[in-house]
Amino acid sequence: MKQVFINLPVQNVQSSMAFYEALGFVNNPQFSDDAGKCMVWSEHIYVMLLSHKKFNSFATKPIADTKSALAGLFSLSVSSVQELNTIVENGLKAGGIEPHELRDLGFMQQRSIEDFDGHTWELFYMDMSSFTNPA
Repeated sequence: MKQVFINLPVQNVQSSMAFYEALGFVNNPQFSDDAGKCMVWSEHIYVMLLSHKKFNSFATKPIADTKSALAGLFSLSVSSVQELNTIVENGLKAGGIEPHELRDLGFMQQRSIEDFDGHTWELFYMDMSSFTNPA
């Protein structure tokens, strides 16, 4: 089975875990400790929230300042526009920032949210029945 593990350096592991739980991630205590929390999105997608000290033990470069510069965009698909809105609204209530308004591309609606450390998540709903191939 192939899985994706995204490792993110965070200033406050506990606060970050609460934020990701508000988005709908579930903590896996088997792979969590005080310096890192394993957060599960699906059976194939995991986010590791790591203290700077723990992250640095794996890193070969300095940690980027994601509050002032973008280091990556992480995108997650959802099942409906309602789910999209619920996740982002829960994230906002938990202290996240929405850097821009909803983007409606017709076949896809997308919203973004930043966590406390500036890591940017793009959540989107894609209605494949509305998608037209320009070819």
